[in-house]
Amino acid sequence: MLALGFVVIGRNEGERLRRCLESILEQSIALRREMLGSESDSDESVSDLILTPIVYVDSGSDDGSVDCAKNLGCDVVQLAATRPFTAARARNAGLERLIEISPAVEFVQFIDGDCSLQPGWLSKAIAFSSVNPEAAIVCGRRREVYPQKTVYNALCDIEWDTPIGESNACGGDFFARRIAIESVQAFNSDMIAGEEPEMCFRLRKENWRIWRIDCEMTSHDAAMTSFRQFWLRNVRAGFAYAERCAMHATKKRPYCVREISSIFFWAFLIPVAALTLAPAFAPISILILMAYPAIVIRIFLRRIKLRNSIRRSFVYSMFTLLAKFPQFLGATKYFFTQLAGRKAAIIEYK
Repeated sequence: MLALGFVVIGRNEGERLRRCLESILEQSIALRREMLGSESDSDESVSDLILTPIVYVDSGSDDGSVDCAKNLGCDVVQLAATRPFTAARARNAGLERLIEISPAVEFVQFIDGDCSLQPGWLSKAIAFSSVNPEAAIVCGRRREVYPQKTVYNALCDIEWDTPIGESNACGGDFFARRIAIESVQAFNSDMIAGEEPEMCFRLRKENWRIWRIDCEMTSHDAAMTSFRQFWLRNVRAGFAYAERCAMHATKKRPYCVREISSIFFWAFLIPVAALTLAPAFAPISILILMAYPAIVIRIFLRRIKLRNSIRRSFVYSMFTLLAKFPQFLGATKYFFTQLAGRKAAIIEYK
């Protein structure tokens, strides 16, 4: 029988966590039935699925999340507040506990507590991993549940629609080969964001591969309702880009250099150049500022080419440019914390 376990992380996810855990139980039952070729609810082997190892790691919730997870049969790990809470720390703690209670586990499905597992995903991920032994991580489509509610939810949904095929990184939900994750000592617990792509970078250095397959994987409830959340989420992204660049960028492997260069160009160099030249050379200053609508049009046309709707393409292109400014603040925050020799606090947006 396949040795598969689950690691779920969360903090004050409330009803979203309940839906997440119930989806795991439901899809585990469906998977076991598929593997056994069983149609009967009374099959003794099927009943074993309630014992599917699910580890829930909680980062200081005060909304009943811990009790919810325990009532649904999960093994619960509560992180101590003596160290800063991070997603990386939580996932590492979950993986460690999963191996402790299920030493034979071969594959691990990591999932955030605000997501739900989609029907058919587990069997597709297992099938792909079985014939691709070099695949450390397999991920599918993470889809926003309510993209129509806010423009920020829609942006998340567009962001997660990544190309099918071999990839450089994954997000917070993914199906992993245990031996691969352990070979690189899993996540960097000190990172406050961007820990998944950083681990993927180390996996690829060891010749493991990351794949995105054409399958629905999880649904996600971003609950992004305000501009402030959008801003903070991108401050965090900028911080993560800067940290990963500082950790791994070399001349041979310019990791995240392109992203950092783009952030500083659009959010710092362009406005500084325009403001500097404005008093004496106003026409040149205006010409420089025209780079902004030019890049928006370029991104818009690229999204249209990918068959996105006009509305989604416009929203994405506008907010992609706007995001450079909070990302600049995040990158700057990283460099200043390094200079000061301090550790940054986690940047939460919800």
